[in-house]
Amino acid sequence: MDEKRVAVIGGGPAGMMAAICSAKNGHDVTLYEKNEKLGKKLFLTGKGRCNITNNADISGFFSNIPRNSKFLYSALYAFPNYDLIEFLEANGLKTKVERGERVFPVSDKSSDVIKAFQKSLKDNKVKVLLNTNIKNIEKQDKKFIITAKNTEHKFDAAIIATGGLSYPSTGSDGKFFNIVKSLGHTTTKFEPSLVSLITDDFSIRPVGLTLKNISAKFYNSGKLIHSDFGELLFTHWGISGPLVLSASAHYYSDNMDDAYVVLDLKSALNEQKLENRILSDINLNSNKDFSNFIRGYLPSSMVPHFIDRLNFNGEIKCNMITKENRKEIIYLLKNYRLDITAKRGISEAIITRGGISTKEINPSTMESKIIPELYFAGEMIDVDAFTGGYNLQIAFSTGYLAGLSV
Repeated sequence: MDEKRVAVIGGGPAGMMAAICSAKNGHDVTLYEKNEKLGKKLFLTGKGRCNITNNADISGFFSNIPRNSKFLYSALYAFPNYDLIEFLEANGLKTKVERGERVFPVSDKSSDVIKAFQKSLKDNKVKVLLNTNIKNIEKQDKKFIITAKNTEHKFDAAIIATGGLSYPSTGSDGKFFNIVKSLGHTTTKFEPSLVSLITDDFSIRPVGLTLKNISAKFYNSGKLIHSDFGELLFTHWGISGPLVLSASAHYYSDNMDDAYVVLDLKSALNEQKLENRILSDINLNSNKDFSNFIRGYLPSSMVPHFIDRLNFNGEIKCNMITKENRKEIIYLLKNYRLDITAKRGISEAIITRGGISTKEINPSTMESKIIPELYFAGEMIDVDAFTGGYNLQIAFSTGYLAGLSV
């Protein structure tokens, strides 16, 4: 294979992997990054712990990719999760598997993931240019003319991995899509995904409360669209947490006229067992105010909000609670509804849905079907997945395939 001068634009997970793989193939690679350091968004993932990938069989990944999953077949099998783990461990990073088959660094530090990539970049003699913003790319006489800092550089091939529109402070501000459009490509509609949800009743919410081990069912237009078990956080504007982020991937901003979630606050007990427990507790606490009694079933900060939804006086004594009151309590504990009005903005989303149309990219190589020797990788392609390490694996796999194909 003839040596080529290759430009990789974007120093995130996809760009770093593309640069490493291309360099291993014997090419002269320059990696451009507009920030002062590599992997700035990667540093923030998983609350700073970095959920690198998922340990599930690679065939199980496709059910966690809601759109364009077939496009990723070649990339995910060219560089599956076990190859990624092997690569990281070969570069000094030990990993571990946690709940939901999520893979993390043993150190729980995303910075250690970046160090592993930096080591491989150095070992493979990739030239890394930080604080370098690419102003334009043109194709002239089979060469890519890349303008950076008012100087022009010529390359035989270019891999673009500048990310989507989420977390613009990390450099993924979406501005590079305009350059890609000027080259003849088109983008699909952009949408926030893996993002918090806005609910109504702003004033009656236990802000800051985290509910753990609850089940949740998310609906839209009367249809169940997602159900899950885990953790949910009440925020100033609505709800967040792992349960909510996963659910947000099933909603579209322009189709949320009848969206809501139903929480089961006592998922470990069915209605009969819950009723038996409540009856027993009432008998033991017959002279207790209900408002104090219900604290045995809910976090304290949630009690006033729960009582507000009941159709009886929450200050009555337990010995005055009727059978109908009990039914109402049980129903609300098992069916606590929150109406969803919208998603938070794309700048807050973990990932962006939308990007360069997959119809314009060869799935076997990640090469543009419009411009030869132009490749794409990572979040700027119109592919996205649910939480659990799947999106980062997509970034690494598409980066690998792009770098391999140059």
